[in-house]
Amino acid sequence: MSATTRIDRVLQDAAGKVPGLVALATTGTETIYEGAFGRRDVSAEAPMTVDTVFWLASMTKAVVSAAAMQLVEQNRLALDTPIAQTLPALAAPKVLAGFDAAGAPVLRDAAGPITLRQLLSHSAGYGYTMWNAELGRYLRHADLPRVPTNWEELQRTPLLFDPGTRWNYGINTDLVGKVVEAASGQLLDEYLRDHVLGPLGMHDTGVTLSSAQRARQARMHARQEGGSLTPMEFPVGQGPSFFMGGGALCGTGRDYLRFLRMMLNGGTLDGTRLLSPRTVAEMARNQIGDISVVPMRSATPATTNDADFFPGMEKKWGLGFLINTQQAPTGRSAGSLAWAGLGNTYYWIDPTAGVAGVILMQMLPFADEQALDVFAGFERAVYAAIGG
Repeated sequence: MSATTRIDRVLQDAAGKVPGLVALATTGTETIYEGAFGRRDVSAEAPMTVDTVFWLASMTKAVVSAAAMQLVEQNRLALDTPIAQTLPALAAPKVLAGFDAAGAPVLRDAAGPITLRQLLSHSAGYGYTMWNAELGRYLRHADLPRVPTNWEELQRTPLLFDPGTRWNYGINTDLVGKVVEAASGQLLDEYLRDHVLGPLGMHDTGVTLSSAQRARQARMHARQEGGSLTPMEFPVGQGPSFFMGGGALCGTGRDYLRFLRMMLNGGTLDGTRLLSPRTVAEMARNQIGDISVVPMRSATPATTNDADFFPGMEKKWGLGFLINTQQAPTGRSAGSLAWAGLGNTYYWIDPTAGVAGVILMQMLPFADEQALDVFAGFERAVYAAIGG
């Protein structure tokens, strides 16, 4: 039985757990697997195909992090300069210290400035309401949205701790998108098109979907209490006016695999160089020192489950990526890079083994147990294939 057939069998056996999926894997030189199983919409007959379009959600963050590092290479941004020099709205950050006896929020001045390195490594102090009930309580009190939609809202969004003192997953990379705009003089979607997506040949990836791309789009589904899956309305691909860097991209698995291969190759793909090998190495290095990545505890169960990849393993964060410090049970080498998107999309980059992969599903809540099982089965099958 060929390696491709073995991976097919793993995914075929797993496909009934999720609405549908697309999975791909690559070495530094070629695609070694691609497959599509199930349906784009459980209420329709349209099958998943390798060119199905997905909401990439926080898989956007890796692309935007690479864009920011291009500008660092050009000395238009600096990792450790106070970010207020680029975004004045972040000049006087406040920390949410709690709530008083009357239920009013208590804010204090942050102990130090925010830097780009902290934003890229999720150590600046920002959060997401999905994983922090206190932040959700504050935003409701202040009549602020989950993610800022203008400069005034951004200025009023608090930190959860002093910059550089903890790790917490939040709107940090959303703000990196505004940093890229300020440093480049372009809107973020235009910058990505001209300097990342276009050069990499990722022509099916963007913020605004065409009618042809919408015809290939996977529908979002909700996992019900009994385990069934129900289609849901979830508008994406409409081009938000205050484009942030955290989760607005839609695209195909084939496109995203090109980005992963570029990273696997030290910043180059098909003769086009996006980043220097030194920059890619820096992005893959632990940027949070003795701080560790902590489990993300759900505050909104309909949107996300608790999320803790490789429980019990110490994990770090680079400039845009989760780093596992030990070899993973799936075969992933220590020092590999990874992350995910809210709709249960996942990827990894393993420079040691010379392999990267992506698996795309479209369902909530995030970190769905069955989706994670499918992902782990796919990853194990890929390592079995490259191991002979």
